[in-house]
Amino acid sequence: MSVKLTQIFKVIEDTITKPPIPHEPYKQSLKAWAMYCLRDKGFKVVYAQNADFAIETKGQEKLYFKVSNSADDLDNSASWIVWDSTTKTASLIPQNKD
Repeated sequence: MSVKLTQIFKVIEDTITKPPIPHEPYKQSLKAWAMYCLRDKGFKVVYAQNADFAIETKGQEKLYFKVSNSADDLDNSASWIVWDSTTKTASLIPQNKD
């Protein structure tokens, strides 16, 4: 993973672990919450056909994301934002492009 990509994932991780608004599952979906948080941080969040959404970065390819309420059975087709309802925290699992 390039240094630039590592930095982008670090900012994304910081954004979802210290969000501008808390995720309240009874008020909004995890996908809507994640997209809001990333847009609030200045990311360009766009539609993605084979994922929940994508982020466009300058000079980089699109980064694809899926969301889940469980860390079980995550494929490697995209990066994941996972909500843990027990600890009430979100985590980022970057796509492994190796």
